[in-house]
This record gives sequence, C-alpha cells and structure tokens, in this order.
Amino acid sequence: MATHVIVGAGPVGTATARLLAERGDQVRLVTRRGTGPEHPAVEPVAADAADADRLAELAEGAATIYNCANPAYHRWTTDWPPLANALLRAAERTGAVLATVGNLYGYGPVDGPMTEATPPRPNSVKGQVRARMWADALAAHRAGRVRVTEVRGSDYLGAGAQSVPTMLVLPRLLAGRRAVVPADLDAPHSWTYVGDVARTLVAAAGDERGWGRPWHVPSPPPVSVRALAVRAAALGGTPAPKLSRMPHAVLWLGGLFDPTAREMREVVYQFERPFVLDSSTATATFGIEPTPFDDVLAETLAALRR
Repeated sequence: MATHVIVGAGPVGTATARLLAERGDQVRLVTRRGTGPEHPAVEPVAADAADADRLAELAEGAATIYNCANPAYHRWTTDWPPLANALLRAAERTGAVLATVGNLYGYGPVDGPMTEATPPRPNSVKGQVRARMWADALAAHRAGRVRVTEVRGSDYLGAGAQSVPTMLVLPRLLAGRRAVVPADLDAPHSWTYVGDVARTLVAAAGDERGWGRPWHVPSPPPVSVRALAVRAAALGGTPAPKLSRMPHAVLWLGGLFDPTAREMREVVYQFERPFVLDSSTATATFGIEPTPFDDVLAETLAALRR
C-alpha cells in the first residue's frame, strides 16, 4: 500500500484520489480549504501548496505528488510559477515522482494532429506559462534531481468538467434554449474524459517508462461541437440542438466584463480549426483505451442535471 499526495480537488484531482483509494492506496489531498471526496483512504488537508516547506512535509514518504491544481484562468501568470516551483522542490526533497496534469496550450496553433513530439510554439500567455512549467520540470529530471511526467488532454468532458460543451452548450441544450458558441461548429475537435486523465496520470507516474516525457490522454475520435450536441440530445431525450456561432466582437466585448471570457480570447483559435489529439502512444504503452464517447456524454449530462 503506497501513499500519494494530490494537489487540487477539481474533477481530475477528485477522480485521481478515488482511483488510488479504491485500489487500496492512501491519499493525502491538499487544497486551500481542505476539501475532497469522502473516502476512508482519502485525507483532506488544508494547506497552501505554494509553500514548498509545508508541501514537502506533507509529501514525506509519499510515492508520488500529483499536480492536479488549476488556478483561476486570469491568475495563471501570478499563481502558477510559485506553485510549480514548490511542487518541484517538494519532489526533489522527498524523492516522490512528480506527475502533472498539463494541457495542449503549449503547442499553439497546429496544422495537423498533435502528438507528444509536436514542438512547443505557444502563441498565448497561458501557453507560455504551461510550456515553461514543463521545460523547468524536464530540465530538473534530466539533471537527475527529480522524476517527472506530464499528461495532456484536450477539452474535458465528464462530471465536474469545465469546458465549452459543459458551460456553453449542454446546459442550454437541457434547457431547450439556443447555444451561442465561439467556435466553428463543424470543425473536428478532440474531447478528453476526466476519468481517462486520472487513469493515464496514475499509469505514467507508476511506470518508469512514463518518466521524463509527456503523454497524451487516450481520447476518442474527434467530434465537432455540432455533432456532440446532436448526440447529446439523442442520449438525453431533448429536442434537436439550436446552435449559433458567436461573433468575435461579442467575445471581445464580453471580456470587458467577465475575466473568463477575457482569457478565452487568446485560446479561441483551438475552436476555429480542426483541433485533433493523437493519443495512440499512451494506448500502446499503457494499454489504456478511451472511455466510449456515449458513456462520457451520459455521465456529463447526468452531472449537469444534478
């Protein structure tokens, strides 16, 4: 029975905690408020994970530190650097593997499917933050100071996920109202299930083959926003979806009043062209197949209805 420290109790941190606890491991879940799922093997701890000394104290004897944190979108430039530094220092001091949940922002705009070999060309501030985090972690790994890995998924689906479908499309679909989306409604787009992120994160952290490189979370074939909404309507027994594309000017104006909308401006490129994730390497290495898309949509709809 191993002990693990998880930083962050969002959808991925919660799913990872449950996965580890249900296989018999002990989990210490660190958040500012000490929140987390109720399970006898999960110990919620209220602490500031940006405090490297406190984090190292909590991670003493742990096999892995899982970075499942997700600062507010508009605070990435201020909150991520000290947190990422503390995670690296705690991993170095304790000898725990550092496994980080990343994303695809660091690649920037692409002309084809993204693989783990796609070079980082971030065109956004948030992409630059994530690319620098991984570059620093990888440098520490190559210097022999720590063992690190990172898993990267596309926009999330599943219980608790926050993404364009879960915030802008599916709630409106369930209410029988029109959804206005800042996206090419028919461009193929990869979607990643939060449960598959947790499975890939745990697999990469616990296998020496997973260290020192990034991994793409096994994700189903790409589906456009329109096709996703049509399938969700069929599964949820709702009328056919009503969708419109949001003009750029509307998103820009919304950003004057809403910090989330303001931050979306620089990553909306991901929805204006095909955005496809190639996750075949993780499937071939760890034997993880993506959860069927209909099952993921059904869980997402049920969570939204609750």
